[in-house]
Amino acid sequence: MSTTHDDGADARHRERMRRKKALVDDKIARATIERGVVVVTTGNGKGKSSSGFGMVARALGHGFKVGVVQFIKGSFATGEEAFFRRFPDDVDYHVMGEGYTWETQDRERDVQAAQAAWTIARSMLENPAIDLVLLDELNIALKYRYIDVGQVTAALAARPPLQHVVITGRAAPPELVDAADTVTEMNVVKHAFAAGIKAQKGIEL
Repeated sequence: MSTTHDDGADARHRERMRRKKALVDDKIARATIERGVVVVTTGNGKGKSSSGFGMVARALGHGFKVGVVQFIKGSFATGEEAFFRRFPDDVDYHVMGEGYTWETQDRERDVQAAQAAWTIARSMLENPAIDLVLLDELNIALKYRYIDVGQVTAALAARPPLQHVVITGRAAPPELVDAADTVTEMNVVKHAFAAGIKAQKGIEL
């Protein structure tokens, strides 16, 4: 299949890209601050934890030391846990939940599990040897007030200057959104589960 060559369209495209490059180059030149960032992925759509673990893989590729604490989750095995536990010298991995709240149906037990997870997470946020910390599903623990959001934002503010933190889960509280540097909200367009397709290894698990 051939396309019609249009010298005028080519010229207009080059000019648009020239102007865009100038704008992008200017923004890059102005971005001179180097410090750790807090990244929050939230919303009802799929991909929050997947994004977080993608950043874990990226960090490992750069030789970083990583800490992972999974809140809420814990009653079933996941591919990310099986994979990242292959790197015990580089990833300090903790699965601290006892399952989703509608499964446990025991608030006191959920609070105890979340508090135990937060104790480990807080120690990571105090450790300058850990370059990136992933707090998976922390937002859920904050939503149900298993953990005080003020404690979390204070620990984030006091962490080592170059440490990056990634926090996932639905319903990120406004205080955490305000404290974060980058916030992405995942929205649902379609989801296979709504069509009766079960969660599957390599996709959800």
